Amino acid sequence: MGVFLLSSPAFLVFFSFFTFCLLVDPVFGITRHYKFDVKLHNVTRLCHTRSIVSVNGQFPGPRIVAREGDQLLIKVVNHVPNNVSIHWHGIRQLRSGWADGPAYVTQCPIQTGQSYVYNFTIIGQRGTLFWHAHISWLRATLYGPIIILPKRGIPYPFSKPYKEVPIVFGEWFNADPEAVISQALQTGGGPNVSDAYTINGLPGPLYNCSAKDTFKLKVKPGKTYLLRLVNAALNDELFFSIANHTLTVVDVDAVYVKPFKTETLLITPGQTTNVILKTKPSYPNATFFMTARPYVTGQGTFDNSTVAGILAYESPPNSLHSSIMLPLFKPILPALNDTSFATKFGNKLRSLASAQYPANVPQKVDKHFFFTVGLGTSPCQHNQTCQGPNGTKFAASVNNVSFAMPTSALLQAHFFGQSNGVYTPDFPSTPLTPFNYTGSPPNNTMVSNGTKVVVLPFNTSVELVMQDTSILGAESHPLHLHGFNFFIVGQGFGNFDPNKDPAKFNLIDPVERNTVGVPSGGWVAIRFLADNPGVWFMHCHLEVHTSWGLKMAWIVLDGELPTQKLLPPPADLPKC
Repeated sequence: MGVFLLSSPAFLVFFSFFTFCLLVDPVFGITRHYKFDVKLHNVTRLCHTRSIVSVNGQFPGPRIVAREGDQLLIKVVNHVPNNVSIHWHGIRQLRSGWADGPAYVTQCPIQTGQSYVYNFTIIGQRGTLFWHAHISWLRATLYGPIIILPKRGIPYPFSKPYKEVPIVFGEWFNADPEAVISQALQTGGGPNVSDAYTINGLPGPLYNCSAKDTFKLKVKPGKTYLLRLVNAALNDELFFSIANHTLTVVDVDAVYVKPFKTETLLITPGQTTNVILKTKPSYPNATFFMTARPYVTGQGTFDNSTVAGILAYESPPNSLHSSIMLPLFKPILPALNDTSFATKFGNKLRSLASAQYPANVPQKVDKHFFFTVGLGTSPCQHNQTCQGPNGTKFAASVNNVSFAMPTSALLQAHFFGQSNGVYTPDFPSTPLTPFNYTGSPPNNTMVSNGTKVVVLPFNTSVELVMQDTSILGAESHPLHLHGFNFFIVGQGFGNFDPNKDPAKFNLIDPVERNTVGVPSGGWVAIRFLADNPGVWFMHCHLEVHTSWGLKMAWIVLDGELPTQKLLPPPADLPKC
């Protein structure tokens, strides 16, 4: 396949975990069959052993490898007490919304002892994405990379690397993450933070009891390596750097970008970044830390720790170097709250916008939306003392609507015309009560609740401005849209000005993504074409904010042609 994975003990790839069946079709690619057995198994990190939910006994889970144009049939079998669903994060799911995976949005979850086959085709995408659980906080341990190679015979738009290495960031909790969020929702306070960050499941030597659990990337001098970075952490944006090495960014969210060099990059939960690492031309007589630590803008507590892996050069033949303690260089990462770096890094990202890889930015807009995103409060239950602000419960919302998850799936309700009692099509397109969004917060911080959606006709071109609010403090929010990529046409700080700011939009080569960080105390403008019929979730990829209600859904209606209609549901679609 041309893809390589280091034999780190926590990230070995055994092809025995799936039935690998290739049905060759030279036009549409091939069909690949995978089997995911969701089971409990014991894992020890930081000298704490606990039973985790995992796929095929692997942590992180197995990687999926495919080419653009391939069909994937992934059978997920649930052997654990928890309800389970899997999301194929960033896959467009054109007309295959039944396979998208968010529980109670496109499907009922897979119950204990049940199974479901996710059936989808990768169309017009190549790069790195990832899969993860999409129910409660199960994605803390249920995740793995998706590697999409170009169609056979199509080269990368950069030099072919010597090797390719997935580097997946995660968060480790000594406690059960399900108990952590359950307690937080009960008390109304902020959840306990993680105990470590991980690279490919390993916390590294800067943590207690973890020197043996360190990711090591062994490289040869004078070679190029494609590092496929994924932020699968639950609640933290991360800075990442490799000491004394420069990285070249070539792809984000499975979309090629104009290459640029950087010593450090920022990656939010839900984002992926492919970088080229050129190793030093000769053996450097040193080893190098690769480290990641959080970018933090909110007021709450956070895991203020650093994960480290080691970049080690292979010793020359007949060398004595292997027995000598080499000097270890450490990178210098930005300050925890370095919003200036975050802004400058984001501004460097531009689409290739070439003939082969055009940036099809909608030039005209059919519908404009303005969404506030941020935190708020909900009242404490009667006779209970809550641990949120002033005795309330923490909440989060979009346009002050905190999304109430239904008990049946939105997509089924939409498809069969049974929306009564499940959702209402009246999500506000602008805030019902405008205020100074980034100024002094209003006296009333209470959110409303509802299962409200936006309904769009097929092929509507959408412009959405997402505005951070200072209610309970300004904060960066990585917003993820299912079912679509979008173009980031503009961003800024303070309140969005509809009269002045659109003149500065980039409609030529804006970066195309599926997850964008709404700037702390600022706004971001995106455009997308609603060309994919179905029900599509949009939510903050900081899991705690999703749990508090920072989420909503778009319904895109069928078009007139058969190729513009959602396919009917599969026979094995789980029932609630």
